[in-house]
Amino acid sequence: MTPVELSRTVLRAVRRAVDVGELSVSVPASVAVTPPGPGGCGDYATNIALRLAGPAGRPAREVADVLRPHIADASGVADVTVTGPGFLNITLGGGASAALVEEVLEQGTRYGHGDTLAGQVVELRVPYDTRAEVVADTLVRIVATQGGRAEVRHAEPVNLRPVPAPENPAPLGLDAARWALLHPAPHDRPRISADHLLQRESNPLFRVRYAHARTRALRRNAATLGFTGAPASLGAPPADRPTDGPVVHTGALTHARRTDASSGPPVSGPPVSGPPVSGPRAPGTPTPPHEAELLVALAEYPHVLRVAARDRGPDRVARHLVVTADALLGFQHVVLPFGDEKPSAAHRARLALAEAAGTVLAGGLSLLGISAPEHL
Repeated sequence: MTPVELSRTVLRAVRRAVDVGELSVSVPASVAVTPPGPGGCGDYATNIALRLAGPAGRPAREVADVLRPHIADASGVADVTVTGPGFLNITLGGGASAALVEEVLEQGTRYGHGDTLAGQVVELRVPYDTRAEVVADTLVRIVATQGGRAEVRHAEPVNLRPVPAPENPAPLGLDAARWALLHPAPHDRPRISADHLLQRESNPLFRVRYAHARTRALRRNAATLGFTGAPASLGAPPADRPTDGPVVHTGALTHARRTDASSGPPVSGPPVSGPPVSGPRAPGTPTPPHEAELLVALAEYPHVLRVAARDRGPDRVARHLVVTADALLGFQHVVLPFGDEKPSAAHRARLALAEAAGTVLAGGLSLLGISAPEHL
């Protein structure tokens, strides 16, 4: 179940509660579902009860208690817990994450493509400007992912005029130049500097391309250890992995095990103790944070493509790739076995999730016209 589908599930629960007279409110047009915050649990959380408390004239906890059984009865929902002032924390059934990962791996770089613009011709009239032409070139591919066709012309009146770059980005090279022009929102002035070439975690382009390379390195390392990825229920650690030992981190670029010399040099920074790996997950217990963030990022990618095509905003794709990369880089340290540990079903499931993330990163970079390296 994707966040969009879960949002609809929560809306149906509200409508059902209203229909049977348990709540007297107007059903909202949309509901936000997000990874649980501090003190939360499960896969997703929603503040719908807090939103409806005022109109209903009842405490948010009471509203949450009314909605909880209606959400819990929905297909694909394993458990619903009320926390804090009235947050509804939702744990999905065990097959939900596996189905998402399997869908990404089956569709490959076409994952997220749809037909919302099928049969439509999007006319892009641009000025003679480097940034406008790069944005238009990228939109041709993004619009095509939704079944539409974009036609680019130099004509008046112009309907696509992003803020021009202050200088020629060509000296940065193709990949960095395109990122410098596409990552900022169209109304923001792009920054043309050598910072886009730095191999540091402060550089979003480096993090995205490095994360893609890491997914390929994880697959190569797993093959060396004799196993491959297989989508399955996530959230549980390998049975004999210790849960109280430290995990080595270096900022966003976490690396607990690096067996492939091609995976790039270590990123500087003092190692610190990371959170312990969680035990087997039961309803009401949290998913490991980066795993949940990564699953949400994968599930939201089709929506990001639709919005980018509709709003002519390739920057939305670029920013979502950064979110996906950061989640992957925080998750990667639990993918491979440690020490004498034997590969397990959990390792195979986590490798499949990492490979799915790599697929989304590769697809997104391709749409932006930027290369996705196998080694970095």
